Amino acid sequence: MTRSLDRIGRREVMAGAGLLGLSAVLARSAPAYAWTQDSQALPDPRPSPASVRSYDLEIDDYRLMVDGRPGKAMAINGTVPGPLLRFREGEEAVIRVTNRLKEIASIHWHGILLPPGMDGVPGVSFAGIAPGETFTYRFPLLQSGTYWCHSHSGGQELLGVYAPFVIDPAGRDPVAFDRDYVVLMSDWSFEAPEKIIANLKKQSGYYNYQKRTLADLVRDVSANGWSATLMERLNWSKMRMDPTDFADVTGYTYTYLINGLTSDANWTGLFRPGERVRLRFIAAGAMTYFDIRIPGLKMTVVQADGQDIQPLEVDEFRIAPGETFDVIVVPEDRAYTLMAETMDRSGFARGTLAPRAGMTAPIPPRRPRPIRTMADMGMDMGGMDMGAGKAGMGSMSGMPGAVAPSSPPVMDMSGHQMQNMGAAERVRADAAGKLKTAHQSGMADMPTTGGAMGAMGAMPGMSGEGASVKDQRFAHGPDTHGVGNSSIAMVAKNRLGEPGSGFDTENSRVLVYADLRSVIPQTDLRAPARDIELHITGNMDRYSWSFDGKKYSEARTPIAFKYGERLRMVFVNDTMMEHPIHLHGMWMELENGGGANQPRKHTISVKPAERLTVAVTADAPGLWAMHCHLLLHMEMGMFRVVEVSSPV
Repeated sequence: MTRSLDRIGRREVMAGAGLLGLSAVLARSAPAYAWTQDSQALPDPRPSPASVRSYDLEIDDYRLMVDGRPGKAMAINGTVPGPLLRFREGEEAVIRVTNRLKEIASIHWHGILLPPGMDGVPGVSFAGIAPGETFTYRFPLLQSGTYWCHSHSGGQELLGVYAPFVIDPAGRDPVAFDRDYVVLMSDWSFEAPEKIIANLKKQSGYYNYQKRTLADLVRDVSANGWSATLMERLNWSKMRMDPTDFADVTGYTYTYLINGLTSDANWTGLFRPGERVRLRFIAAGAMTYFDIRIPGLKMTVVQADGQDIQPLEVDEFRIAPGETFDVIVVPEDRAYTLMAETMDRSGFARGTLAPRAGMTAPIPPRRPRPIRTMADMGMDMGGMDMGAGKAGMGSMSGMPGAVAPSSPPVMDMSGHQMQNMGAAERVRADAAGKLKTAHQSGMADMPTTGGAMGAMGAMPGMSGEGASVKDQRFAHGPDTHGVGNSSIAMVAKNRLGEPGSGFDTENSRVLVYADLRSVIPQTDLRAPARDIELHITGNMDRYSWSFDGKKYSEARTPIAFKYGERLRMVFVNDTMMEHPIHLHGMWMELENGGGANQPRKHTISVKPAERLTVAVTADAPGLWAMHCHLLLHMEMGMFRVVEVSSPV
């Protein structure tokens, strides 16, 4: 029986909010995604006479074979990932989804602009698809590019309910290419989602087997001295974090896949030497950031989150869960390893580009696992002007130190603890100590400037009129966000020009957000009329994640947007982990200094202790989800509803 939104009342929609109820169930084979000018494997990309393209999908339990071992998973039409859904801009998509599971299911069309009733989020836009029922999604395709779709019900995405979604431009594609491959990366565990969460609730570092050892301690003492080393260890302990915490769930339990295949199975994309090969990278991992490189081959990035960008040649890029990047490569007559290494270096997925079947290339050695920095801790005081007559410590006396809300401030750098530091480090440490003293004495009157800063003031001597975007630093206000947050960053700064930890930036060019520029200027050039500031918060010990210290269940009202307004969202990451923030239904324009050509994105990764801003045009009336795209962070509370008012 088909269930359409107009038959569902608001009360039933809200009653169907199984959003945070996880589930575990069963998948099997992996599809190959390729398109060339002479390919017959895909539907004719030209619009049909009626300009309607239809697909029939079924979500069911299956067995997924991973390196010869069967696992319980879920699949779309019997494959993990599901089949490639390919359309042309201007067509109407009609997708009938039948639920063969014993629980409510759903499909969300990630990054697609559509009516709210078609967005596919149970408890927000519809009631979900009941067992045995068919829901018909119908929406016009107003855009082109590389996207994907996935379940928005419990742990189904983690279990295999995801698929690529490609929309070809209505006219000539501005990107020239001869061959086209989808490269969809995901993570797989034989443990059920409930078991993974239970383990993290008991011990937040349960899956981290890369913590520092005695050998690390000896090396650090040799380099920095006992006092500085012990002080640094104590500071991390007070923040209840580990400097090796880059991923909550790691290669200890995960197997990493490319198009559903393990590294041993070696997904291979064939080419003719000299062809322009388009690779559509989709990060469908539930909890995994991937660092992408193809040793010996430059990549030209031409699209981000489905939107054409001015071409950028890079050696490597980081892709967050939910993001997509399209690149062009021009390979020679040899094989290349396509390397998707996890951000924490605990594992990788490997594929191959080759002119002939059966060829392989060497797999590069695993790089050392990275370590969190002072900037990740929110303690990066670099850039402060301490000179006489400038904004010195006296003007900073009202700023709070970085603190864990129920514990002592994390930076205590007084006395003998500073004896092994260099001059620059001592200046920064002294600044942190004075900030700590100011906080303890209750002097929490923050200097604020209004506008985009909201309740956060720019630190004197660190930013201000004439300062570049990437140089700006901001002191945290007095709100520690309650028990839902275990620490705050003393200093948040714009980090759009930083690639992140773990890269060899001296020998390779890494893509950074600051470089992204839209090919076509944005249509809405109004300055944002107001700011909405949201702090990304969490308590790692409790494994609880939130916005402004409140989990979704504690947020009483939606975030209100006025239809037609131009506003600015200010994201401040108070945690020491990266978070990909995804907004449904509307674009976020990343304010990266690109002016009219600032890029549009649907998912934006916010680094630890980072403060970044996005401009939003509220042009989509209705209820929309906004959440962290790390699935377990969303499930544990980092989720909100945005309500855009109806047109007058």
